[in-house]
Amino acid sequence: MPTHRWDGIDEFVAVAECGQFTAAANRLGVSASHVSRQVAQLEERLQTRLLYRSTRRVALTQAGHAFLQHCQRLQDGREEALRAIQDLNSEPKGLLRLTCAVAYGERFIVPLLNDFMARYPQLRLEVELSNRTLDIVQEGLDLAIRLGRLSDSRLVAARLAPRRMYLCASPSYLSHYGRPHSLSELARHNCLVGSSDQWPLCAQGREFTQRVQGNWRCNSGQAVLDAALKGMGLCQLPDYYVLGHLRSGALVSLLEAHQPPNTAVWALYPQQRHLSPKVRGLVDHLREGLAHRPEYQGASEVRTGIEV
Repeated sequence: MPTHRWDGIDEFVAVAECGQFTAAANRLGVSASHVSRQVAQLEERLQTRLLYRSTRRVALTQAGHAFLQHCQRLQDGREEALRAIQDLNSEPKGLLRLTCAVAYGERFIVPLLNDFMARYPQLRLEVELSNRTLDIVQEGLDLAIRLGRLSDSRLVAARLAPRRMYLCASPSYLSHYGRPHSLSELARHNCLVGSSDQWPLCAQGREFTQRVQGNWRCNSGQAVLDAALKGMGLCQLPDYYVLGHLRSGALVSLLEAHQPPNTAVWALYPQQRHLSPKVRGLVDHLREGLAHRPEYQGASEVRTGIEV
């Protein structure tokens, strides 16, 4: 039987990782003599010793260490290619675990997840709605939905939807207290504080945060919105809370020149070259579903208000 250039690589990797020919043979389901023969033939073809052999254990030579890293990448690439072809016609199935912030998840993500589950009944779903930033890798999650700016470089980020922050107030509030025309005027207004009293803003092309204060605070965007609609103060909220009210005139956009740069809604997953059908399919489904939500139908025709 002719020798193939790839012969012996799987056996060599198994021996290097297991530290013994017998253990490597058990992993591969072959005899120890077969493993030993394949590795010896590989060394002969390479004209290089890869392993130091003793009666009890084997160890890698310097050349063996270098060769092992390349071989492991080759194995990963081979498995990646096989999975990619197998998944071309595969439907999403199995357990899908993800996390999202509570309010956004309840309003936007979970309804789309339910639609996705109805389409693919072989899926099982576990959703952790939490305002804590969970470690995806440590928690064994397939996906995380995150809002705003990202910091974890270990993860791959897929953009699902835009996220633009608006500073606004109701016409009734502005008629009583006036409209702020500069950042310095924010200090004399009652600001409705949500989860943070640091509001992101922009001036002369530079992004910064400004501390605000007022007589009202709640870590719920929906609660902040209700207070703003009832004329209790200024608020800063993402587009999906306020766009409809800006269009109708129930809220008025303020200090547009100081609006912070747009961020986004993201799907994050661990770094890997090949996505499983369930993750890839869900990311596409979420992106398409969010694009059709009325809250994301653009920010044109929002009310900037009448000078008061």
